Amino acid sequence: MLFNLPSKKLTRLASLISLSVALMLVGIKIWAWLLTGSISMLTSAADGLVDVMASIVTLAGVYYAQRPADKGHRYGHGKAEAVAAFVQALLLAGAGLVLGIESVGRLIHPQPLSQQGLGIWVIVGSTFCAGVLVTMQTFVVKRTGSTAIAADRAHYVTDIAVNIAVLAALVLDGLFGWARSDAAGAFGISCYMLWNARGMVLSALIQLLDQELDVKDRRRIRAAALSCEGVQGVHDIRTRNGGDRVFVELHVEVDGQLTVDVGHEIGDAAEAAVRKLFPAAEVSAHLEPAGIDDERLDNLVK
Repeated sequence: MLFNLPSKKLTRLASLISLSVALMLVGIKIWAWLLTGSISMLTSAADGLVDVMASIVTLAGVYYAQRPADKGHRYGHGKAEAVAAFVQALLLAGAGLVLGIESVGRLIHPQPLSQQGLGIWVIVGSTFCAGVLVTMQTFVVKRTGSTAIAADRAHYVTDIAVNIAVLAALVLDGLFGWARSDAAGAFGISCYMLWNARGMVLSALIQLLDQELDVKDRRRIRAAALSCEGVQGVHDIRTRNGGDRVFVELHVEVDGQLTVDVGHEIGDAAEAAVRKLFPAAEVSAHLEPAGIDDERLDNLVK
């Protein structure tokens, strides 16, 4: 079923599944925390609550990003996914900071736990569900390149790491009576949440700040344009990731004696060649007579 869905429907379905799983897991973890009193279980539940809010943000971002271009947004709405990812990172960082402070308090004043066996089974089941969800999201990201789904997947990868830390803390407390293992696990989890949030922010800023595509892609763009008959040179390539598509602008040099019609056909061919390099791209080629001496962006950048 998933293999045959269009990209837009696939990202929407992935967002809905993510939200449903997050709601289920956070409810179970809060129930387990109330029974066990484990601060690491509370950390995992809080991380799950962040997942719920993040999944809601992701769902909204995905739906908004897929709106077509309009008068106010002629480049489309694809950056809404990057905004959603940025908001998720802020939520994750806030939760990590609060729980880190709470876990330090528990390290200083440890508290006994109860019903560790129940907590262990809850964590094992939660880890399995998160693993299945991450596998599904990985497939969706490979198919669609969705920034928001990738950020949501990062949340659940974190969730798996969190669950492993909680499991270790519960086992150490139950088997060896290490009263501070629960708080130590929670503190480690909070540090990991902050680190993961940092990575998500940096990834989102690539789109929000219109960072260029990498050197390899720019070389492919140049080679594709130069492969077209009539193209004598290429310069001033500008690129950016718009979330749901890639935007490419380039100056194509042709024989200055050609007619406008012929030059236009060469420009169209160059645009089509570059467009084939990406799953979704908008390409704009500006024609110039070969050998013209003018101010170039390439020189300004150097």
